[in-house]
Amino acid sequence: VPPGKFRTKLDEEAERAYVETMRRAEVDLVALAGFMRVLKDAFLNAFAGRIINIHPSLLPSFPGLEAWKQALAHGMKVTGCTVHFVDAGVDSGPIIGQQAVAVLDDDTPEILHQRIQVAEHELYPRCVTALARGEVSVQGRRAVLKAHCRQILND
Repeated sequence: VPPGKFRTKLDEEAERAYVETMRRAEVDLVALAGFMRVLKDAFLNAFAGRIINIHPSLLPSFPGLEAWKQALAHGMKVTGCTVHFVDAGVDSGPIIGQQAVAVLDDDTPEILHQRIQVAEHELYPRCVTALARGEVSVQGRRAVLKAHCRQILND
């Protein structure tokens, strides 16, 4: 489905096309990765509680674009990645899992971003698996993991 004419959001026509296509396909979970578009009410409501995203920081620190550059600019010693539910805010939904990545003194933005992406490739599948198994529930702002699942996400 073409993402439409905007780089940071879906226009109404594109949003409608996404929702219709995914409903026809009986999508259970929408897993965003590099989509880089803010989702609006129609999309969020169509898949409420079933949209997740991966972000290259330990949220709530450094939401938005190029989080690894923000971490370097702030002199962070540790950053990482976060898998979270998508809500109407920017990178503000309940956190499912996080994985830390050390920030080294000689890191460039590119090198740090590469290390964060390695962590993302490890964390995201574990979180999707936990969701598929029904091991994650949301209570208010918190994503709560069943006890045995916590270890899986932390391995």
